[in-house]
Amino acid sequence: MIKAVVLDIEGTVCPISFVKDVLYPYALKKAIYVVKTVEFPPVPSKGELEAHLAEFPEVYCRSPNALLEHMSYLTARDIKAPYLKSLQGYLWREGYDSGEIKVSLFLDAAHAISRWSKSLEQYGSPAGVYIYSSGSVSAQKLLFAHTSQGDLNHHLSGYFDTLNAGPKTESESYRKIAEAIGLPGSEITFFSDNPKEIEAAEASGWSTFYTVREGNAPTPASFKPLGQVTSDFSGIDF
Repeated sequence: MIKAVVLDIEGTVCPISFVKDVLYPYALKKAIYVVKTVEFPPVPSKGELEAHLAEFPEVYCRSPNALLEHMSYLTARDIKAPYLKSLQGYLWREGYDSGEIKVSLFLDAAHAISRWSKSLEQYGSPAGVYIYSSGSVSAQKLLFAHTSQGDLNHHLSGYFDTLNAGPKTESESYRKIAEAIGLPGSEITFFSDNPKEIEAAEASGWSTFYTVREGNAPTPASFKPLGQVTSDFSGIDF
């Protein structure tokens, strides 16, 4: 019996293009401006921005150019370093608040989040819908607060990222999440478009839904998911 649904974001509940074509470029463009407003090396005690910048490895905190070049390098290769994700979340907040950034979730995913959160209420806490993304928890909350379908955070029971759970391709991260939620892995299901994440979740005893969306990377021929494969959440209920 499934009592908790854990959702990936990029390529699962929203298009990959939103992250790579909207969020990433916005953060890079914004960073070029904001790094000029602080002294280098950044001192964490001087403000929130400085605290985020100071999380970068010391070698990249010696000058604005060094930090921007490293940020561009990580972004271009989609390297999900926690310190990069932390800074991106900070930069995206202004874009969300100003209305420059608006999230278009897959409609079936938005409806499913609402539907599942209500149906899982019958089991009481800690049953519910959770998010697990490489983006920081604060960035996750911002994203779901600014969707075209409105603020969906009230439908979500919790959030996990690489800082409070660990890398998404390691099975230990899923065991840690199950412990944090307070349910056995057999009562948790995970939706993701990433084969390695699906395999890691399955190795920890979770059931899975490998999610295939338009614009996602092709499925490797060697990947054989143990769970279900879906491209639409409309007919899935718990």
